[in-house]
Amino acid sequence: MLSYQHAYHAGNLADVHKHALLSCALDHLTRKDKPLSYFETHAGRGLYHLDGAEARKTGEAAQGIGRTAAWFAPDHPYSRARADVAATHGPMAYPGSPLIAASLLRPFDTMTLAELHPAELAALRTGLPKRHVQVLQEDGLAMALSRTPPDPRRGLMLIDPSYEIKTDYDRIPDLIAKLHRKWNVGVIMLWYPILTTHAQSLMAQTLRMGFADAICHEVRFPPARLGHGMIGSGVFVLNPPFGLETEAARLTSLFAAL
Repeated sequence: MLSYQHAYHAGNLADVHKHALLSCALDHLTRKDKPLSYFETHAGRGLYHLDGAEARKTGEAAQGIGRTAAWFAPDHPYSRARADVAATHGPMAYPGSPLIAASLLRPFDTMTLAELHPAELAALRTGLPKRHVQVLQEDGLAMALSRTPPDPRRGLMLIDPSYEIKTDYDRIPDLIAKLHRKWNVGVIMLWYPILTTHAQSLMAQTLRMGFADAICHEVRFPPARLGHGMIGSGVFVLNPPFGLETEAARLTSLFAAL
């Protein structure tokens, strides 16, 4: 059984990077009055509490959204999603990507979320707002291939593994190539860690070489604690929505100043 639980890391600097770009992508896609299909391969529990024991144990949220909240104006979609969740669940609530999407998508959009961990799955099912959403306990990467192309065809898929399974680094470039062939209009967004071991390097290089028109955006930041192996965050976006590159460039400058 996979052991990763994001509650220890929710709201960290990698989340800030990933969620800022995800929210901007969804904000652009929802400006057209046409329905969307939204997918997540590794959804997690969706709702986190930054005053919980897990967050306090690592201090990653304090170093993350606690330091960077001022980067995002109140009308930024990331701020809007966080405010929406805080209004319902309290000021220390933090939305994972499922709740960011649920906040920004419209009632006529669809959501399909995969999560294998039983406790995370149960929390996800109870924490989501009532809307057109399907929550699946199945392998997310297999789900990605089996559910595409979707109806409606417009949409976004977030691929966000924990990388506990080290072969994910090898599998993902081929997976994304297959997804793109099946769903050539879909926005495919992949998050990956930047590690001191460089485990992600070959995967990122393969993706950059295979998809010249994609965005491959990386930021660096100090390790969360002494000896911590993650020193940055990467987001690869195939078929990036208009304006996403501008937000990526803004984040580059902000992270560089940390």
